[in-house]
Amino acid sequence: MSNSPPTPDTGLLLLVAGAKGAIGSTLAAATVALATEPQPVLNALTTTEKFPYLGPATQIAMAGWDTDPREMVDVLASHRVLPERLWQPRAGALNKIPVRPAPPTADGRNQLDQQVEQLVADMAAFKTTYKNYKPVLVNLLPAAPMAAIRNCTTLAALRQTYRPREQPDIAYALAAVQAGIPVVNFTPNSIEIPAVVTLAEENGVALCGRDGKTGQTYFKVVLASAFKARSLTVDGWYSLNILGNADGENLMDPECAAGKLANKTDLLDDLLGYRVGGRHGAGAHKVHIDYYPPRGDAKEAWDVIDFQGLFGLPMSLRLNLQGRDSILAAPMAIDLSRWMLAVQGAGRKGLIGELGFFFKLPVGRDQSKTFQNQLARLEQLEQACDAAWAP
Repeated sequence: MSNSPPTPDTGLLLLVAGAKGAIGSTLAAATVALATEPQPVLNALTTTEKFPYLGPATQIAMAGWDTDPREMVDVLASHRVLPERLWQPRAGALNKIPVRPAPPTADGRNQLDQQVEQLVADMAAFKTTYKNYKPVLVNLLPAAPMAAIRNCTTLAALRQTYRPREQPDIAYALAAVQAGIPVVNFTPNSIEIPAVVTLAEENGVALCGRDGKTGQTYFKVVLASAFKARSLTVDGWYSLNILGNADGENLMDPECAAGKLANKTDLLDDLLGYRVGGRHGAGAHKVHIDYYPPRGDAKEAWDVIDFQGLFGLPMSLRLNLQGRDSILAAPMAIDLSRWMLAVQGAGRKGLIGELGFFFKLPVGRDQSKTFQNQLARLEQLEQACDAAWAP
């Protein structure tokens, strides 16, 4: 939406870490479009008709942080996700979206506390600007090596282990939890560590994640659920992703790619209930990601699926997805943010496992694996929220 004064209606304020990335800038264009031409955006949401107690789905503002000093229209032009005709008429409103510099990442003593303090102050300022809007933190930062902090159970241990250059997500998550703001972790990074979750539960804050299930993995879950429902044994599954955006380039670092590859790989065995290709003596679920600059944000995914039917006779399926990464992700970020306002307003706190439908590696208890079960859990969660919000 434009940066005109917010209306008295209750709205949603997206606080985006990584606001000028490919997904973040696409999200910015979507929020601005909602103010003048909402239908193309509303048509892509799954929550347009849900949660009337949150206010209209068109009432969304955005603010956030980024390391990129350029104006929003300049990053939109460089990412080449959206054609210019979709954002140029709204250039003024886009450039007025408040995006603050990300906290410094130089290693130093008490660096985590200093970053959190800055972010909490930023969040308070954003909330003052948008007085009638309820904030949700949306983590869109790049994939990063997070293994060192995954088992930190206390803030003291986290302070000692934290490396700001490698794990900036943690500062955003802690700041949001301290400020009472629900968190959507759209990245493969493990920000839902014990120390953060404990603090969230103490502060009544809801968290959901991890790793948005946008394209290839979404259809993998759908197809694997279909194979399972028909008792067709998956003997092997080969997945190749080619993409040329900044995310693809970042994932060429093996340490940064490790989490995403694990998320994309582990879910299949968990869903099916057996190790794919186990009869061969080695796993036969292969996932590869390659950076291919000509593709830009328009990634391509190839899947080769070998499966068996009666008498173990072999069959195969080929799937070629030509998707647009940020176009698939941006509406999910909006939907998840609306879910989190509804969930936290209903009194839920900590990890919200029922939102696993949206993620490659859902966090929280009572995970549903198959597509149909995940949809059923969503419906149950919506009913529980509606009942809790009822006057």
